[in-house]
Amino acid sequence: MDLGRGLRSALAKITGAMIVDEKAVKELCKELQRVLISNDVNVKLVFELTKRIESKALDEKLLAGLSVREHVVKVVYDELVALMGERYEPKMSAHRVLLLGLYGSGKTTTSGKLAAYYKQRGLSVALVAADVDRPAAYEQLEQVAKTAGARFCGSDGEKDVRKILQKCLPLCKEDVVIVDSSGRSAFEGELAEQLKAINSVFMPDEKYLVINADIGQVAGRQAKEFHEAVGLSGVIITKMDGSGKGGGALSTVAVSGAKVAFIGVGERQGDIEVFDAKKFVGRLLGFPDFETLMSRIKTAASEAKLQESADEKFTIKVFYEQLKAAKKMGPLGGVFSMMGMADMPADVVKQSEGKMKKYESIIASMTPLEREEALLVKKERGRVERIAKGAGVKVEDVRELLAQFEKMEGMLNQFKRNRGFRKKMEKMMKGANIDLKQFGM
Repeated sequence: MDLGRGLRSALAKITGAMIVDEKAVKELCKELQRVLISNDVNVKLVFELTKRIESKALDEKLLAGLSVREHVVKVVYDELVALMGERYEPKMSAHRVLLLGLYGSGKTTTSGKLAAYYKQRGLSVALVAADVDRPAAYEQLEQVAKTAGARFCGSDGEKDVRKILQKCLPLCKEDVVIVDSSGRSAFEGELAEQLKAINSVFMPDEKYLVINADIGQVAGRQAKEFHEAVGLSGVIITKMDGSGKGGGALSTVAVSGAKVAFIGVGERQGDIEVFDAKKFVGRLLGFPDFETLMSRIKTAASEAKLQESADEKFTIKVFYEQLKAAKKMGPLGGVFSMMGMADMPADVVKQSEGKMKKYESIIASMTPLEREEALLVKKERGRVERIAKGAGVKVEDVRELLAQFEKMEGMLNQFKRNRGFRKKMEKMMKGANIDLKQFGM
């Protein structure tokens, strides 16, 4: 059982208990110990954590308006946040970044994600290839830079990192310059010397260690080794989207004294987030994260250049653009998690992703006129059959898409006409501290 599911299962027993007494709290703590230790969180940390939870849950005075159950959940949440670290604040001005890490950590991929992150916030970015050991590292980073829309610089075949930097740094006038360094299968002297050489020539403002969430408690040791060699300003943990070992990596990094700066939450270049312990633990426990969800929606809509006018006619073409924008929000499982539906069955998520792909194929098989006038398709079976054949799907699939389109069209029309319905939506959003006007609504 992964960390989030295990924690939610443990809390469900206390929230569903008839009586929340000392026995119930002690049983909760035992269950939390089992879940955390099975997810590779350090045993000593776990027992210290649950000791604090038990003490505060039983001895602290309840805040006004909180039930005993809510008080216990709050204590668990607060202590997990304290265990995982704090929110990181990345620089949003011109600066230099050095990425470090062992083989397989995801440094090169993370270079592209960071480049995309800074570019979305209006900063120009350059990527410098200083991995002189791994085969094809130069070509891979060059492609990553192209995808991210960042400048690329390197010296293919050169093995001296000093010469590479002396060549590239004068050429890189961008706001953010990111150097991708070499790795090893384990931390050793040669790697340390190479990193020290880069550090002395490049003089980075930020030094991020990139580690894979799957390594669990080993993350803390790695952070300590790299920090002693060149000093770290933060750690980036990759593959946090599906790893059950993420808790072990996060907790041991935090305890080592290093800060978790970013987490990778998917495979796309946009799937990177500034680490915020409160949001992360909230999602683990099944609390909605509307702020991040709305930020993803806004970014996806902006990238797709969607029309925001409330008067625009809703067509299949617009529906198509919205589908493409939705894909840019990241894996559906992560989106459901932000909505507080982290335990959505895997088959449902998979089915939903499959339908999105199918709908895209269907719409791509339509003519421009059919995308503007859905009634043409609905009325003429010949068009439905031609579209189904072109998309490689069944006629029923095309009709299902048309039905979904009509439902959405009806909801949008109701939203435009029904002021009472709109007020209900606005009230719900305000309860989550969301201003609909920020999103063109």
